[in-house]
Amino acid sequence: MNKVSKKFINELELPIISAPMFLISSPKMVIESCKAGIIGSFPLLNARTTDTLEEWMKDITMELEEYKNDNIDRKVAPWAVNIIVHKSNKRYKEDLKMIKKYKPPIVITSLGDPTPVIEAVHEYNGLVFSDVTKLVHAKKAANKGIDGLILVCSGAGGHGGALNPFAFIGEVKEFWNGLTILAGAISTGKDIIAANVLGADLVSIGTKFISTKESMANSKYQEMLINSNLDDILYTDAITGVNANFLIPSIKQAGIKIDELERKQSFDFSEENSTGSKAWKDIWSAGQGVGRIKETLPISQVISNLKKKYDKVVEESKK
Repeated sequence: MNKVSKKFINELELPIISAPMFLISSPKMVIESCKAGIIGSFPLLNARTTDTLEEWMKDITMELEEYKNDNIDRKVAPWAVNIIVHKSNKRYKEDLKMIKKYKPPIVITSLGDPTPVIEAVHEYNGLVFSDVTKLVHAKKAANKGIDGLILVCSGAGGHGGALNPFAFIGEVKEFWNGLTILAGAISTGKDIIAANVLGADLVSIGTKFISTKESMANSKYQEMLINSNLDDILYTDAITGVNANFLIPSIKQAGIKIDELERKQSFDFSEENSTGSKAWKDIWSAGQGVGRIKETLPISQVISNLKKKYDKVVEESKK
């Protein structure tokens, strides 16, 4: 781990990334996460136009800078953006220009070769993390000069992987000594410490933050999260063409019969299914940690609760 990586970890209250969630993560969510001491992030595609994206990045930059100046005794975490490098992202070039202009401290790449992003971000001494779901992808990203690997394991929301976190992180650690971030059904302070014990420097948490006041998820989505548990999650490639975890009640709500699901041959974030429902917008995602969500709270409160339980476990381990 290099000096830059160590420095930014020391700036965190908890070793957490608030995962960039499509149609969920908002600028306010990013800002409040960073103020509370964890890395806030959002997918660039959540801003529907380049003009909107510029407004968001400008607001995040200015508000966090002002907050740092007014709260020099507080730990204010760096912010991050997520860029899809898959050929389906028609806005890739424009989004990369915005990254170069606003210089987010951390950029997370998904679904493709991160090389151009690494070159751009390293020019301003930023860090680049890559989402990976398989060992072969982790090795490829490591060889590209990435700063951090986000191991998206079984049980993660969105395009979760299928690998067990014990096995995945164990094999990755045989060739990788950079930043390691673990993702998948992490919901409590104990979960974070368990990930640290396995060798993770950070964890990525998504589902727990969907049901927060700053989230862009609508109230029906949040209510479904609160009323769901592990048995309500389905891992399928029938919705987007790539395996992902979705809430079964939302699939049924869209008029789709679970026992008639078939693999979707194409991959398109915006494509509708035969019922006119769209993935992510109408068919909602969640990870296997959904059963830990009991209420909707401000994100600062969720983080505060996590820290209290995290600190308690740390103190108890010292006795």
